[in-house]
Amino acid sequence: MSVKNVKAFGADSPEADLKQMQIDRRTVLPKDVEIDILYCGVCHSDLHFARNDWGMTVYPVVPGHEIVGRVTQVGGEVSKYKVGDLVAVGCLVDSCRTCSNCEADLEQYCTGGWVGTYGGYDKHLDTNTHGGYSETIVVDEDFVLRVPENLDKAGIAPVLCAGITTWSPLRHWNVGKGSKVAVVGLGGLGHMAIKLASALGAHVTLFSRSTNKIDDAKQLGANEVIISTDPAAMEAAAGRFDVILDTVPYAHDFNPYINTLSTNGTLVILGYLGPLDPALITVPMIMGRKTVAGSLIGGIAETQELLDFCGKHNITSDIEVINMQDINTAYDRMLKSDVKYRFVIDMKSLKG
Repeated sequence: MSVKNVKAFGADSPEADLKQMQIDRRTVLPKDVEIDILYCGVCHSDLHFARNDWGMTVYPVVPGHEIVGRVTQVGGEVSKYKVGDLVAVGCLVDSCRTCSNCEADLEQYCTGGWVGTYGGYDKHLDTNTHGGYSETIVVDEDFVLRVPENLDKAGIAPVLCAGITTWSPLRHWNVGKGSKVAVVGLGGLGHMAIKLASALGAHVTLFSRSTNKIDDAKQLGANEVIISTDPAAMEAAAGRFDVILDTVPYAHDFNPYINTLSTNGTLVILGYLGPLDPALITVPMIMGRKTVAGSLIGGIAETQELLDFCGKHNITSDIEVINMQDINTAYDRMLKSDVKYRFVIDMKSLKG
């Protein structure tokens, strides 16, 4: 099939800095939407994939799955969007669409194999998909999302990953008015978890290892902060929380937080992939019917629900806008948690 050559930023190897390169986008098919990318958020997953930390990267790789842009062209069978619409693309650009999970709007758990915005398999071009660190992207209309026009276009980008990763468990575990929710970790995921849980009407608590995040947490909507390194404070919190969202991306001890769950409470792991160290102590889980669970992103319908909710409540991420050419510095800073709370790339810097 015919292709269109566009500018992008990507990596050729795990050790290489990201650099400008040319990639092919397919020309618009009947159900496709072509999007001029205005902003793209920077996720920890981008860095992990660029550096092959998970051992699955095929090079060259163009990261980016927090995409906001304008529709520039639509295929002849597209019914949901028109040229000029403000739209978004998140972590998924396709799935099998026929398994029970896809039929239940749970494409993120597609048993036939969902297709990531980057690093997935593009069945049309018979190659890997490339992400939003680029001028344009072409996506099937069923995986395109509508963005409320009242929202800041740069600030909404991280909602496509950090936002939906926290929204999905909040919805699944029925968080609402009167719920007692705690958040572990105040970064990209954690700050969105606080904003969204607060907007849903929950009483929100941040667990932090130090006191220097108290003011930030409360400005984001937290009702209180518990210092997790204070044994007395942790003991006083025993049995309090219905849901805990743990957003910390590295191995740490989950056991102190399990003790703060109420009967039937659930700790949801969002940030860490890997073996638990130290191991879970099952006694409080059995004695209090407490659950440790995991959660991925949300499906397309749930992500659209989130964007609509953000439009209603004027919720966006707290961001620092950067030029595309500064991405390698941004990656280094991200490893040091030197950002409040997400980087977003202004794609004008690539197109100029």
